[in-house]
Amino acid sequence: MSNKYKIVYLPVAERYLSAIFEYINRDSPSAALSLLDKIDEHISRLADFPQLGKTPQDNRLQKLGYKMLIINSYLVFYVLKQKSVEIRRILHGRRKYEFLL
Repeated sequence: MSNKYKIVYLPVAERYLSAIFEYINRDSPSAALSLLDKIDEHISRLADFPQLGKTPQDNRLQKLGYKMLIINSYLVFYVLKQKSVEIRRILHGRRKYEFLL
């Protein structure tokens, strides 16, 4: 039996990722594809190493079990649910995020 975690994107995380891609793609399609590949690569690592992310500094997010990956200027927020990694949001690091989660 595999020890890998299943990666599950919430619909809102998919929408945010799509919006990020579309925004960058307007000016630089190659940069948009590169960023998308990098985000996918980092998130895929969570299947084998679900604790890879950092614990957010926000106390409420800590209590809710959030972890986050930092990829370039973007933050990927996720939680662990049994044998799955649930991707909750993907946001630019400059955004205030507490109210979104």
